[in-house]
Amino acid sequence: MLSAFARAFRTPDLRRKLLFTIAIMAIFRVGSFIPTPGVNYPNVRQCIDQAAGGTSLLGLVNTFSGGALLQLSVFALGIMPYITASIIIQLLRVVIPRFEVLYKEGQAGQAKLTQYTRYLTIALAILQSTTVITTARAGALFQNCTLDVIADGSIVTILLMVITMTAGTGLIMWLGELITERGVGNGMSLLIFTSITASFPAGLGSVIGGSNGIRNIVILLAVIIVVIGLVVYVEQSQRRVPVQYAKRMVGRRMYGGTSTYIPIKINMAGVIPVIFASSLLAIPTLIAQFGNDSAGWVRWITQHLAMPSSPVHITLYALLILFFCFFYTSITFNPDEVADNMKKYGGFIPGIRAGRPTAEYLDYVITRITSAGSLYLVVIALIPTLMVVALGLTHNLPFGGTSILIMVGVGLETVKQIDSQLQQRHYEGFLR
Repeated sequence: MLSAFARAFRTPDLRRKLLFTIAIMAIFRVGSFIPTPGVNYPNVRQCIDQAAGGTSLLGLVNTFSGGALLQLSVFALGIMPYITASIIIQLLRVVIPRFEVLYKEGQAGQAKLTQYTRYLTIALAILQSTTVITTARAGALFQNCTLDVIADGSIVTILLMVITMTAGTGLIMWLGELITERGVGNGMSLLIFTSITASFPAGLGSVIGGSNGIRNIVILLAVIIVVIGLVVYVEQSQRRVPVQYAKRMVGRRMYGGTSTYIPIKINMAGVIPVIFASSLLAIPTLIAQFGNDSAGWVRWITQHLAMPSSPVHITLYALLILFFCFFYTSITFNPDEVADNMKKYGGFIPGIRAGRPTAEYLDYVITRITSAGSLYLVVIALIPTLMVVALGLTHNLPFGGTSILIMVGVGLETVKQIDSQLQQRHYEGFLR
């Protein structure tokens, strides 16, 4: 592995791409520490030291921004507006036929959908920055902190902060696209990877600082290693459905007669169901922050939905992950469409008739595989909560199964891309 890295850096073209990618990631991290104009940065630092940060939704955004959200920096929103916009555009393919037509048009249609995603990202950035600033002004961004984190609450200052955070989101989107075009790997995924890994040292430090710190850190590291191994094993696993293409004559040439397969991953939905479930569960908690503490509905939300270790929270979280896993898989993989394409080009699954029986067989396979994949996602997502209860910690872990899932997935994909580029230059590569 180390020798493969050395060969990658000895290749001039690949070395330039790797150094360019590292430079963009460094710029992204520097921007996470530049405070937004109008923010009382000393008070923000004091509040971060006193409190562990806000609702689950804000905690999720803070993780994806590499801690920039709670610092109210220029890159406070991180990559979340782009992720949300991409998911919305993908879901709208089911509702808006025009989007489905663009998706099937190839590169030109994909470019148009990308443009729509950019516009929606800016709109969501304006909405989310306004929400974050309003939450900060109301004192709900930090728990148990009464300091004013915004120095001046005038309209001009608020408007300047919204413009700055929105511009920061646009810059992050541009940096991610630069990595995709001129660097190595998917730019947006690598920026998320950078944000999550940046929060790991502080997270380990908070665990060591508590009681039984050495014992907790040993157990935590052991669980992380086991989870990484499980994630690598499952993410690399796939069900290969065999496909046979019949021979056909076109003019004087014979085509077809080849055998291939349809690769179906166990976890086709990725981390999307976990993000959706976390966001939906955090909305009632965020609303309760602005309600009267003595109200019955506020107390119920605080005791059941705001507490990750609550049985109600755990049950709803698991059910939402299961639902979104099946829902998102049904959108991204259409058995009827796959069966029609196979029939059009003379393909069939051995032992299964072409057309409707093939679609029913693929639907049966997808349902069984998604059942196992959804349970796997539930286990990975609940690991932080189970660790908090088992170790007796007084605060939530700043990282967990979801973060590891993203990191391992991005790492595997990046290594594959570097490996393919090495093999193009007649090197051995990373993977064997």
